[in-house]
Amino acid sequence: MPYVEKAVDANREALVEMVQKSKQSGVPVIEIDGQVVVGFDRARLERLIAAADSGKVSLGAAVADATKILAKRGQIPVFGAYIGKVNPGSPAHKAGLEVGDIITELNLRPIANAGDVELALANIRPGGTAHLVFQRGNKMHRTQVGF
Repeated sequence: MPYVEKAVDANREALVEMVQKSKQSGVPVIEIDGQVVVGFDRARLERLIAAADSGKVSLGAAVADATKILAKRGQIPVFGAYIGKVNPGSPAHKAGLEVGDIITELNLRPIANAGDVELALANIRPGGTAHLVFQRGNKMHRTQVGF
């Protein structure tokens, strides 16, 4: 898999780009298919690299278990995948997803947590589409997302 290495200690533009994408000034910061990994998270890096090498699709959004996020905020927990970040130009962005949305169904598969998103994406190939159901506030939305 081809990659570009940028030395942020010697390249101010690379440093600014890294901080803008990751909101972090620590290193390493690694971006794979629009997913930013701060620090060395071997398991996550291996999953992202394997997905990139296998032609799998990416939603282009950072997701977490909605029940955990909402419980920490003192809100009523719901099942789903909470959108914490949407990468510009990504399938998630083009589908209209925003930070705070909660994915509850992807390609007719119920989504109870962040891991379910990855499983639902496993059968979708580049160029494909998927049906997406998400909650924004108290309202449910349905849309299609293209990969």
